[in-house]
Amino acid sequence: MLRDDQIVEILELVDFRISKSELGAFFRDEKHPNYMECGDQVLRNFLNGLVIHLRGTKENPKNPNEVLAKHKAEIPKKENTKDRPEFKAKPKDSERSRGDQSPSKSGSGAKKTSKKEFPKGNGKISPVEKVKFNFGKNKKS
Repeated sequence: MLRDDQIVEILELVDFRISKSELGAFFRDEKHPNYMECGDQVLRNFLNGLVIHLRGTKENPKNPNEVLAKHKAEIPKKENTKDRPEFKAKPKDSERSRGDQSPSKSGSGAKKTSKKEFPKGNGKISPVEKVKFNFGKNKKS
């Protein structure tokens, strides 16, 4: 995640000057009086600057993974958050999780429920089914 001062530095790599307050106007709510849409020129220059920031120049190339790791190390860790274990979803059926074999038909997933044969209304024909469509043609005999 980039802070506003880092975004200003990235834009300065391509000789595009912008203040933090102008930059903050892009991230405001649309209903805010100081909201400003991010123009094509700002976005184009930011993307070009980001390429230079991550990859470097021909004369001074960089490894993007090292740059990202450096940014990650700079982010201060919040004291209030606890280290939570990463969530991993459990498979619903143990046979489905096996990649080497297809599920057996005698297993728990073998039963299939069938839908009701009759529509709602105890087998009565609904009025909608009685409507006959002419597709815009008048029938004159």
